Amino acid sequence: MEDGRLIDFKYGHLPHYLSLGAGVQSSTLALMYALGELEPMPKAAIFADTQAEPASVYKWLDWLEEQLPFPVHRVTKGNIQTHILTKKRSSLPLYTIDEDGKHGVLRRGCTYDFKIVPLLKTQRKLAGVPRGYKEPFLVSVIGISLDEFQRMKPSREPWCVNRWPLLEKRIRRADCLAWMDSHGYPEPPRSACRWCPFKRNEEWRRLQKDEPEEFAEAVEFDKALREKKKWPDNMRSSVYLHKDRKPLSEIDFRSEVERGQQLLWDDECEGMCGV
Repeated sequence: MEDGRLIDFKYGHLPHYLSLGAGVQSSTLALMYALGELEPMPKAAIFADTQAEPASVYKWLDWLEEQLPFPVHRVTKGNIQTHILTKKRSSLPLYTIDEDGKHGVLRRGCTYDFKIVPLLKTQRKLAGVPRGYKEPFLVSVIGISLDEFQRMKPSREPWCVNRWPLLEKRIRRADCLAWMDSHGYPEPPRSACRWCPFKRNEEWRRLQKDEPEEFAEAVEFDKALREKKKWPDNMRSSVYLHKDRKPLSEIDFRSEVERGQQLLWDDECEGMCGV
């Protein structure tokens, strides 16, 4: 981990708002700011709540909020699980298999709809961005570390500039964990919906072991997707949360490496989930 201040940043004078996913990286960023190790201090942190995080994440967020000198705004578009089961089209990247055994993956829209949109809406409101403004007005601070640089994406709005302080300081996820430990902080949980289709088998196994009630809800949701979903008339495939295209209750959650399968984590949520 490198010492020293952040690199020169063209928009350092603009108000900064931390996109708080409540995972390892964004929690480390928040606490670094709280201790004065990073600057400028964010005006606020924003947690976009899908209402489907494991209980461990909400418990962690309650603790983290008490450590910070800036406010944490919890915003939500609604319950993503209810939305998925009642709308015609799914915004989840569900794994599909049709009657001929052909595999597919549905389009992913959950990150944009339930993370990015609420974040941008709240940032704009807090900063007072004028309607129709087309120049940088604020900075969105995002907790992507050096080992996940491929997840960097520019802002979708001209009035918002994205910034990645961990990348500027060349900090990796392992460095974040080491920093948390060296400062006497507990290790954060990984933040993601309890039934995220991009969850690794080790995460499914951890959820099954450590948070059985959360895992049971994921099993029921997986089942409900096939039983209650109002698919479009041209949808003839069965859908699953796991890439094995089997009910969660029947999955062998040994790691991908143990099973000789490819890791899928590079397809994780666009720099907003799980950080």
